[in-house]
Order: sequence, then C-alpha cells, then structure tokens
Amino acid sequence: MSYFDAASSAPLHPVARQALMASLDEGWADPARLYREGRRARMLLDAAREAMAEAVGCRADELVFTSSGTRAVHAGIAGALAGRRRVGRHLIVSAVEHSSVLHSADAHEADGGTVTQVAVDRTGAVTAASYADALRSDTALACLQSANHEVGTEQPVAAVAEVCRAVGVPLMVDAAQSLGWGRVEGDWSLLTASAHKWGGPSGVGLLVVRKGVRFAPQGPADERESGRAAGFENIPGIVAAAASLRAVRAEAAQEAVRLRELTERVRARVPGLVPDVEVVGDAERRLPGIVTFSCLYVDGETLLHELDRAGFSVSSGSSCTSSTLTPSHVLKAMGVLSEGNVRVSLPPGTAEEDVERFLEVLPGAVAGVREKLGAPVAEAVVQEDALVVDSLGKRCPIPVIELAKVIGDVPVGGMVRVLSDDEAARLDIPAWCEMRGQEYVGEEPADRGSAYVVRRLS
Repeated sequence: MSYFDAASSAPLHPVARQALMASLDEGWADPARLYREGRRARMLLDAAREAMAEAVGCRADELVFTSSGTRAVHAGIAGALAGRRRVGRHLIVSAVEHSSVLHSADAHEADGGTVTQVAVDRTGAVTAASYADALRSDTALACLQSANHEVGTEQPVAAVAEVCRAVGVPLMVDAAQSLGWGRVEGDWSLLTASAHKWGGPSGVGLLVVRKGVRFAPQGPADERESGRAAGFENIPGIVAAAASLRAVRAEAAQEAVRLRELTERVRARVPGLVPDVEVVGDAERRLPGIVTFSCLYVDGETLLHELDRAGFSVSSGSSCTSSTLTPSHVLKAMGVLSEGNVRVSLPPGTAEEDVERFLEVLPGAVAGVREKLGAPVAEAVVQEDALVVDSLGKRCPIPVIELAKVIGDVPVGGMVRVLSDDEAARLDIPAWCEMRGQEYVGEEPADRGSAYVVRRLS
C-alpha cells in the first residue's frame, strides 16, 4: 500500500517512535513537582521546548504546547483578539485558510466582531497588497497560512508580515504544513503548528506568541504552559514531537529536492495520461510533496475508492467526497475545477517506483469511473433561444457530463442553460468552459437551484 496523504497526517517518524517509547518510562510524572520524578519530567519538557524553539526560530519562553494544532489556532486567535480588543474587533484571514482558522473567524463574527476574507488568485496565493488593502484602523489581528494544505501553494508570509508590522497589526501564521521543511521567514507575531504533520505523534500542537504581542488567554485560568494552554502536558508526545522535528529538518534539504522532482513528474505527466484534467496550485512556489489535480466527469469519492483498491491512499477536495456535498473552500476560492479532485501528498521516503506505479494505475482508474458513470441521457428541451438541460437533483459530476453531451447539439453561438441545485456546479461549469474553449455567460436565478448559461464557441 502506498500512502500518499501526508498532508493530512504524516507517518510516525522512526525517531519519534524511539523518543516516545523512551520518554514513557521517564516522563510520566508531574513536571510541576519538586521531587525526583517531577524534576526528571521537567528536564524532558524543558529540553523539548528548547529544541522546538530552536527549530521554529523563537525564544523558548515564547512557545507553549497544546493538545493539537487546531487547539493552538483557536487559542492563538482568541487570545490575540482579546489582547487587542481596545484597538478594535476586526480580523483578517485569507479565503484558503485551514478550517480551524475559518471556524475561529466565524465564532468571532458571531460574537459581534468583523472579518475580512482576502481573496486569492487562481494558484491559491494572496498578495501583500491585498492584505494592505484589508487593514483598517480597528484591525486587531491578521492570519495567513505559510503554505496551503490542499494545493501546496506557498504564501508570501514575509511580505504580508511587513505590511502588517508597518501599521502595528500582529500576523498569526499557521505553519502546520511547512514547519517540517524549514523556518517561516518574516517578522510574524504568532505561529501555530501540529506535530503529526511532520511525522510526530498526534495530540501535540504548538503556539508561539512573540514577546511584546498583546495576548490575553481565554477560558478558565490554568497555571500550566504560561497560562496559555490548560491541562497536564503530554510529555512523551512532546518529546517525540521535538525529536522528530529535529530529525526531519536534518533530512529536509535533500528530501525536498527528491520529492519536488517526483511531484513535478506527476504535474507534468498526468495531463498527458488522462484527458480533461486541470492541475491546480502554483507550479513554482509550492511545498515539495503536494500536487493536486481535478478530472472532469469523475465522481471524486468513487475515484478515491478505485485508487484505494489499487493500493494508493490519496485525498480529495471534491464535493462528492464530503458529507455536505459542497466543494472544498480552497478550490472554490481559487475558482478551479473541483470535481474528480485528487490530492497527492508524498511523505518523506516515498519511493520513485511507487510514483511510477501510481501514474500507470491512474488512467485506468479514471477511465473506469467515467465508464461506470456513463453519459446519462440529458433531459434537454429548447426554450426560446437556448437548450435547457435539467440536472436538478443530480450531483457532481453529472451536471457537467450532461452539459458536455449536449453542447454539440446547439449551433456555434448558441446557448445552453444548465439547471442545477448542486453547489459544485457553480465552480465546475465555468471551469469546464475554460478547459473546453466555450464561453461561460453567467448564472441566472431559477425556480429551483440556478441556471448556468454557456455559449458554444467551437
């Protein structure tokens, strides 16, 4: 089995396993106690904090450990907003942040705060200018991930930090995806990360708050972790997290070159092996191990099952793989195709032959899914000057398949209206038009769902 979903959670690094097992015998006591077992636990905790701070590039007393990366994000945003409440209650986030950041933003808005979502371009990147435009006199905090978890695009953190610093606004960076590859550059103010993203154990997050940043921890007071993370420290997990981060950093430069070549091979060859594919994300400014592409006329969940049966574990941002039947917010913000989406995220140590085998298996898997779905007979009627395709009640990728089947039935310059109540159609029909050289005219209201209007150009 080839595990290609490291962006969700990386396999436990051998060094993490060794450190975890060793510290289970030494780090079980309360590090706040003064007796011998407590002192031993405190020594392990302090050493891990020092090692982690060195890897991050901060002071040890600026870093606390949390129960997860998500908890670190929630605590970081809440504490920073509370600490700067006198300035205002305006929060800035990018449209492609991890859901933990967006959920915190939603909670802040529900509590009476205001939120600005900064748009991204088609590669998934923001610009420093867009953050500068979003800054206001009442801005309390800005948030930006160091690299995107779905498409791998790296963000201009240093440039954004500079414009935020110029007006005294702290920038919090979600570094979960990138910290294993290196430090986050720039004059950021807060940083969060999660150990299981770089091969450490799950259940260990970190929150860094630079000296001088106004920060007021929320929730009941707790004496542990400088009052910023309540609860007994998971010392074996923390020790393993620090040990694994040091280990992956030692291998990072060489492994990054190797994985970048493998993902570039996927980016370059998939469009030639599989027709009607869009490779998404920045081609240059991206993490070494992540590559994402979307396949027209494919049910994402079915494709993932086919690849799983073939021995490959991958993930997807397609709406057909989610319980909400809505496309990934990242793909939606980028304005790219979402149906049949596949994210390949290679863990360190991935063998070249596994990638080659994936490229051999993929065309047949996609073709098989397309054949299983078939081309449903579209319920098409001529209404005034347009062909109307009724895809109400049908989920991705059926509306796009039905559009593709009937576009040839109208003359060049003629129109097709696709009726659909599937949220993915709003994203996928314009993407299909761009890929197929047709004109997307726009969206119109309908009695149910929406009508997506397409003009045939060729």
